Amino acid sequence: MAVIVVATGFGGPEMLSVREEPVPAPGPGEATVLVRAAGVNPIDHKRYSGAFGDDPGTLPMRLGLELSGVVTAVGPDAVGPAGPVRAGDEVVGFPVSGAYASEVTTPAATLLPKPAGLGWEVAAGLLATGATALHTLAATGVASGDTVLLHGASGGVGYLAAQLAVGRGARVIGTAAESHHERLRAHGVEPVTYGAGLADRVRALVPEKTDVAIDTVGTDEAVDVSLELVADRSRIATIAAFQRGAAAGIRLLGGAPGADPGTEIRADAWRELFPLAVDGKLDVVIARTFPLADTAAAHEFVAGGHAGGKVILLP
Repeated sequence: MAVIVVATGFGGPEMLSVREEPVPAPGPGEATVLVRAAGVNPIDHKRYSGAFGDDPGTLPMRLGLELSGVVTAVGPDAVGPAGPVRAGDEVVGFPVSGAYASEVTTPAATLLPKPAGLGWEVAAGLLATGATALHTLAATGVASGDTVLLHGASGGVGYLAAQLAVGRGARVIGTAAESHHERLRAHGVEPVTYGAGLADRVRALVPEKTDVAIDTVGTDEAVDVSLELVADRSRIATIAAFQRGAAAGIRLLGGAPGADPGTEIRADAWRELFPLAVDGKLDVVIARTFPLADTAAAHEFVAGGHAGGKVILLP
């Protein structure tokens, strides 16, 4: 029997329930994974909040997209992106359906070999945000010599995107609360405080021009300042302000209607992200861990909007 987390209704974290269910034996092309850690992402809550619809036929709803763990069993032809998957393999799973569990059976195509130098918690918290971060850079063509305005540079996606952009040779101006400025400076980011007067503060740092703007927060301020400072709208992207972004003609990235899903970029992101994380060239902050039984508390913590890093569930 596996311990799993499900949403029994639509609403807030109070809708989450912990229960036990049998683990299906892996069929053709599948593998069963003993979960060591599972990453919490904002979309996990959005799925049962009703933001994507409230069809009662989807309940009870399994949650969680990313995990790390050990393969315990495989079905015939269990092959992942890096090759055959075998019992005993240490793996990273993404995107997995129902990663909030002590054990889960999933298509082997979702499983990647976990590098030996990557801890369980970091491995479970890297791909969802990291793949999105890489997608934002690819979509806006960030390259050496560019000046990039990154809204939400201390957040999950923004913090990784900022580091990756600096690694590409870009100059990064990152918006963040002052409490995060020192950490951003340590990675070569020039921090600015968001709020009234943001455009003027950016101009004071970059009087010539800003080439790219990436919005990871979805506020009107982020969109307005991006449009004011970046002339080429094809080099402005958002992963959150879909309605405003569509009206303004900027790039929409992710799963929203009309957005670029970046399927291939995200699927291959591990090839770049894993080596950088293992070599210490990509800082993945684990803000807090929670026992799987306390998933509701983990979601309440994330809902506060100031986690300061990745939140991980530990079965």
